[in-house]
Amino acid sequence: MKQNPYIAVEGAIGAGKTTLSTMLAQRFEFMLMKEIVEENPFLDKFYQNIEEWAFQLEMFFLCNRYKQLGDTLLTPASTRQPIVSDYHIYKNMIFAERTLSGVQLDKYRQIYHLLTDDLPKPNLIVYIKADLDTLLHRIQKRGRDFEQNFDAGYLSQLVEDYETAISHIRAQEPDTVIITIDGNKLDFVERPEDFEQIVAKIKEHL
Repeated sequence: MKQNPYIAVEGAIGAGKTTLSTMLAQRFEFMLMKEIVEENPFLDKFYQNIEEWAFQLEMFFLCNRYKQLGDTLLTPASTRQPIVSDYHIYKNMIFAERTLSGVQLDKYRQIYHLLTDDLPKPNLIVYIKADLDTLLHRIQKRGRDFEQNFDAGYLSQLVEDYETAISHIRAQEPDTVIITIDGNKLDFVERPEDFEQIVAKIKEHL
């Protein structure tokens, strides 16, 4: 792997991205970069009326992630810290393709590419793949109020969207290593041996 490792952890809502990112940052002593979620002022409105508030929600996420990544990654390589992030910037398109349409989606795509095309990409992606039941269980367990009435149909489609997105990233970023973790079988929180298995896979590429 190139100098200044940049690891992104990805997966559908409830996969455990932030938890695993935090654990990996602590293990490797890398800088942890966490996305802003609950601070989004449109989140509650979005879950009540997706069509009405989707564009505002997606634009808030895009601009905040761009600012966060830009401040961290658009610095001289010699001074940049190794990073573990709990998202890949492409997740913005995963959600926008699902929630937006027509003119709004066209405008969003233009803004997305304008902001992100020159951002450095991760050296390595840890993709947590999990089925719908596993994700719903974890969403209920973490107890965010705005997620408790989550549309299972939306989440099921999101699982498929992530599979498509990972295939897209493989094609567009051939130098990026992608490690797929079976989130249905590996419990990296409750079973230390499962976490060590993930760490060992990452070390092969560091």
